[in-house]
Amino acid sequence: MLQRVRHAEIMRRVRLSGATSVQELAQQLGVSPSTIRRDLEVLDRDGTLRRVRGGALASVDADTDRPFAEVAEVDEQDKEAVAACAAAELVRDGDVVLLDIGTTTMRLAHHLRGRSITVITSSLAVFDVLRHDSAVELLLLGGRLRRPYHSLVGVLTEAALGQVVADRVFLGVSGVRQDGQLVDTTLAEVPLKRAMIAAAGEVVLLVDRHKFPGTGALRVCGPEDIDVVVTNRGADETTLRNCAAAGAEVVRV
Repeated sequence: MLQRVRHAEIMRRVRLSGATSVQELAQQLGVSPSTIRRDLEVLDRDGTLRRVRGGALASVDADTDRPFAEVAEVDEQDKEAVAACAAAELVRDGDVVLLDIGTTTMRLAHHLRGRSITVITSSLAVFDVLRHDSAVELLLLGGRLRRPYHSLVGVLTEAALGQVVADRVFLGVSGVRQDGQLVDTTLAEVPLKRAMIAAAGEVVLLVDRHKFPGTGALRVCGPEDIDVVVTNRGADETTLRNCAAAGAEVVRV
């Protein structure tokens, strides 16, 4: 891969996640960690990202609120596999399920069409998938529109979640640290994720293998708050072991 192409891909991934690690980039781009470190030093000098120990953060001037369609194109096959497994194995007729915002939960919504269930969400992408499906009882939480990511956020959304009792929530995050801590990069979404966890009888973490281990500046919850982790084979084993040690069932697809 040419250096300029590699730099463009590094920047795209950093903008999408807000932060990433050297090991994660090396694995995703098929190069050595030392090559990634040199790339990050160049990009840091250019001011296009901020080099930190073990990885990089998006520049404070960068637009990290990337368009939903752009995020949806990243690691599509892994996301699809995770979503299909969750729909087949973890949703039963009659369930009340909470779907978090995100491109993987949008894919899950596609697999829930025609099911006799109730779906509650703050994701307009999920809403668009299910809005014409008469089999699904669909409840859309109110709030302030976060346009680039097709979601509703804010105090009105949090207040609505206080009235919800769901069988399970399908949760997405920016990453899972190696100690099992769930982290995110978007300040507006973290309170909603915590409120969804509080509203659900079971918490299912729905993330592709590239987020193990992952990075993010904001803590969502600990591994002890998760009941099931659904991800792909190839996810970091140390991270998954720490999740399992905290009590989570780990499902690899």
